Amino acid sequence: MRAVVFERYGPAEVLAIREVPLPVPKPHQVRVRVHAATVSAEDPKLRAFDHPPLLRLPIALLYGYPRPRVRVLGMELAGVVDAVGANVTRFSVGDAVFGYTGVQLGAHADYRCLPETALLAPKPGGVSFEAAASASNGALTALIYLRDMARLRAGEKVLVHGAAGAVGTAAVQIARLMGAHVTAVCSTGHLERVRALGADAVIDRTREPVWAGAQRYDVVFDTVHKATFRDAKAVLAPRGRFLVTQFSAADMVRMLWTKFTGGQRIIGGASNMHWKQSDLAWIAERLADGRLVSVVDRTFAPTEAALAHRYVEQGRKCGNVVLTFVPTQQDTQE
Repeated sequence: MRAVVFERYGPAEVLAIREVPLPVPKPHQVRVRVHAATVSAEDPKLRAFDHPPLLRLPIALLYGYPRPRVRVLGMELAGVVDAVGANVTRFSVGDAVFGYTGVQLGAHADYRCLPETALLAPKPGGVSFEAAASASNGALTALIYLRDMARLRAGEKVLVHGAAGAVGTAAVQIARLMGAHVTAVCSTGHLERVRALGADAVIDRTREPVWAGAQRYDVVFDTVHKATFRDAKAVLAPRGRFLVTQFSAADMVRMLWTKFTGGQRIIGGASNMHWKQSDLAWIAERLADGRLVSVVDRTFAPTEAALAHRYVEQGRKCGNVVLTFVPTQQDTQE
């Protein structure tokens, strides 16, 4: 089978298509014929070994250094189950599914084996494989941050900073589904697309001041690591929560301090440690009835993986970038 492989850390040019052995599912695994897989913002960072100092040692231990031990990237996929292990009861051959591979990665290949207990769910009918592949990581992150970490309540005011990204587009919609008033921050080219997702107000970050003005927010969600707690404090309500998906050691100290001192808080953490199958099912239900839309910016062929990585690295995408693995005629039958 084909896979997008990298043998060393470096620029996008280290990516190449290679023939690798077809995986065989173990007794409790399913094998998915991959139709689509996202190139998330994390994939180029892993490829280049470009991480904040706080994460370099754990990433090196997990993925290898000075050369990668895990050679196939990709955290999100959608496809069709084409083989199941002897003990699998949750899925059957022919099921269309979508989900998250976890830290084991490996979605950028024709086939991927996953435990049947993995974050994998039936793909809603009427939702494309590209959209379904884009529906786990960003939406699960936004859901856990808003529902569990911020404990967002109906009627509260939320500012989503980086509203055009994978997490941001999901956060705008999920906050609205939870009954919040949402202000979205993005660049000029993405304003209308983000407004169409349900934002009550939009701020063009290239033309308007974000961290000034009379408006105060109960939650400021920085999805792109471009704001500081000092920025957020200027627009937070007295007991407002500042959510960060990436953070420094100093931020960790502030999280602990503000947790016990009250008032304005900074909150962050590894949201994927808390993801559950029931959360993915929640997302699938809302994809199915149209209350949640998975935003796909561009699609690329696997042979164009380097182009996809460079596009993601520009930081200008709206939603998700997807690699489409060409299915056979048999695979297209759900």
